[in-house]
Amino acid sequence: MEDINDLISQRIKKLEELRSIGINPYGNSFRVNDSSGAITDKYSSLSAEELAAKQHHCTLAGRIIALRSFGKAAFAHIQDNDGRIQIYIKKDGVGEDAYSIFKKVDIGDFIGIAGILFRTKTGELTIEVEKFSILSKSIRPLPEKWHGLTDIEARYRQRYVDLIVNSDVKNVFKTRSRIIKEIRDYLDSHGFLEVETPMMQPIPGGATARPFKTHHNALGIDLYLRIAPELYLKRLIIGGFERVYEINRNFRNEGLSIKHNPEFTMLEFYMTYSDYNDLMILTEEMITTLSNKITGGMKISAWGHEIDLTPPWDRLTLRDSVIKYTNIDKKVLEDRNLAIEWARREEIPVKGDESLARIILEIFEKKVEEHLIKPTFIIDYPTEISPLARRKNDDPDITERFELYIAGIEVANAFSELTDPEDQRQRFLEQEKERAVGDEEAHKMDEDFIRALEYGMPPTAGEGIGIDRVVMLFTGQRSIRDVILFPHMRPEAR
Repeated sequence: MEDINDLISQRIKKLEELRSIGINPYGNSFRVNDSSGAITDKYSSLSAEELAAKQHHCTLAGRIIALRSFGKAAFAHIQDNDGRIQIYIKKDGVGEDAYSIFKKVDIGDFIGIAGILFRTKTGELTIEVEKFSILSKSIRPLPEKWHGLTDIEARYRQRYVDLIVNSDVKNVFKTRSRIIKEIRDYLDSHGFLEVETPMMQPIPGGATARPFKTHHNALGIDLYLRIAPELYLKRLIIGGFERVYEINRNFRNEGLSIKHNPEFTMLEFYMTYSDYNDLMILTEEMITTLSNKITGGMKISAWGHEIDLTPPWDRLTLRDSVIKYTNIDKKVLEDRNLAIEWARREEIPVKGDESLARIILEIFEKKVEEHLIKPTFIIDYPTEISPLARRKNDDPDITERFELYIAGIEVANAFSELTDPEDQRQRFLEQEKERAVGDEEAHKMDEDFIRALEYGMPPTAGEGIGIDRVVMLFTGQRSIRDVILFPHMRPEAR
């Protein structure tokens, strides 16, 4: 710690020296005409002689991330949004006064430079500096250049440093932005309208989860950060929009894991005159289109698996998937007591008061999910655990619902929507009973949503896709924290 403080003191001294000679170490602006990437793309194939003949003049700015001084000359690498490029500065080229100022520059400082492009004897594309400006003095030194920022907690907590020193991390978030853009482009081209719905809601709904609670002083009411936008998007369908989507944040007051962050990004979309079969077809097309745009093909590598996204994807009922991957006797899935006994033998935590449907879901989550590596739609969930989904015509105890799994994680949840207001009211009442006996994640009664349904809602299918998990798949990241710029963490120890 003393070494760092000593380095900081040295840098503060340089800052004061710059100010003493009339130089503001925190510049106002600098006109940039070039970037490291554009220069490299355009001139990397030219020889030293060709570059010398062109005498290309460059003006760019960036952060110094490497610096080697040789007395009367120095080499440095500056990093901008596109990458890195080498610069060369010598006393004879910029003058003694300017060079003495440059000697007060440190790794981490931002500078703007103007100069001529050339190739060094070792063949590296380099800019010989004719003029430069100090744009921002770095007081705190970057992590040691050979080791970078490797402590995982420090990387998440100080993402700004992580992005500076780990170019792979920066590329993950560039890819994330591309993924969201491509999803938007796909939905826009298929007639969907992007909308925004409330982040703070008087009744948390649209999913089974524990919400965050706050209070609005002026209105004198409690509000909840939304756990899902579903019920508001359905209100828009009732209002006459036929295809809508929203890409925005959801908030769930739950634990942290490699798959869960309390604040996460969700795509949710609804289309009328469709059912969950139509959604499965659209989902295959959207994700394979995304794969082509991002990777150039149908193959992705995620968590040690080579996954082929070529459709059609497998479809298995929830019940059949449990039978397939656990070899459980079908009779166990029809008898609650037998299911409890089986779960306990397999060390699956059950309290003993759960319904058969919830026990089957627990078995699925603990024993089946990890096997669903290739894209698989798990379909037909029990009505009891699907309070907003439409019942199947031939089996009212089962809903037209699916969850999509890729590489062993849930990526999407979708269903044919329940449009019958009386059935919806009864489902809410059943959820209220579960809340009364301690289930804090059970859905609350939403009388306004029931009223909206009573005006009539056309046949509709809706789906939610976890954007963070999609980014994990396409970038090969093992933790959701690696695809969220600022993941939630405990306060830093002081």
